[in-house]
Amino acid sequence: MHPRHRTAAVCGALAAGLASMAIVAAQGRAAGPPVAATASPSVKGITAVAGITVGHHTLAERPTGCTVVLVDGEGAVGGVSQRGGAPGTRETDLLDPQNMVDRVNAIALSGGSAYGLDTAQGVMRYLEERGIGWRVGAAGVVPIVPAAILFDLGFGGDPKIRPTADCGYRAASAASAGVVPEGNVGAGAGATVGKMGGARRAMKSGIGTASVTLPNGLTVAAIAAVNAVGDVVDPETGRVVAGIRTDDGKALADVRALLMNGGLDGGAAPGPGGNTTIAIVATNARMSKSDINRVALMADDGLARAIRPSHTTGDGDTVFALATNRGEPASATIVGALAAEVLAEAIVRAVSQAQALGGLPAARDLGTVPARYR
Repeated sequence: MHPRHRTAAVCGALAAGLASMAIVAAQGRAAGPPVAATASPSVKGITAVAGITVGHHTLAERPTGCTVVLVDGEGAVGGVSQRGGAPGTRETDLLDPQNMVDRVNAIALSGGSAYGLDTAQGVMRYLEERGIGWRVGAAGVVPIVPAAILFDLGFGGDPKIRPTADCGYRAASAASAGVVPEGNVGAGAGATVGKMGGARRAMKSGIGTASVTLPNGLTVAAIAAVNAVGDVVDPETGRVVAGIRTDDGKALADVRALLMNGGLDGGAAPGPGGNTTIAIVATNARMSKSDINRVALMADDGLARAIRPSHTTGDGDTVFALATNRGEPASATIVGALAAEVLAEAIVRAVSQAQALGGLPAARDLGTVPARYR
């Protein structure tokens, strides 16, 4: 394992051939509305992949919002893995390798449950105004914008306040190739974790991002909005970072122990749409549509490493994958293995960079943030 330093999160070796890998995570905390997000200028996260830009829009009236990942030029080859039992998605069928469309122009992640899917319409309008999309002759273009949502309607105020098409347009307009703000912003503004123990024992979560670049120039990165029903666990140490708290609210209960000793009864089972982690992994590698779908599937393992439990009946867990094809060809096995690592790191960052909000503490309040982020 490589030495840690202040601006890089270092993961263990995947295998002998990957022993030189180091995870580079975008630094910075982000506060809930109306406090502005901040980020360190030292590293980028998913925007380390050339051609990728990211924009957030966070509503001031209630903690919710959306995050848009745009791809420059003609777009990227796209794939998806959807394993959650209660998904809220759009345009995922076209990502199947058997189907015709082979380029994605943007992906929208949003709060607001199914209402939040409207944000993709705003992204489409933004792209159409710039002539970007699937070309359909004299009819112009049809922008390809898959999307996924998480359920945050019950947090922080009036559930009728949720992201709209205008929010998607504003997030796309704000997209930048710079450092990505993390924490209580965009799709992570209303995200929480630890709800398997009931709302009073939950914690504030958010959105996080991470990336890795190998010596040969291969870059793989991820961004994740984490709204899990259970705990977020740091794969490097096996320790819980955020999740279900003890009855007094001052410590972490550890959902794994609760499950094993019968501390959670059937009534703690997640309801439909009440949870969900939605994520995007991206690479600069040249890959086919079939290969990038395999990468999405492998990346989903990173979600399972960092979230306990994951893919439950109440989760809409969805992982998109993008290949910008600006680098050299790469094995789906290598890219997928790296994608799982950076996705797990992005998930840990999402809770590490969150701030207390709505009466719920964050990992920083409990002193459980991994040492590499302090």
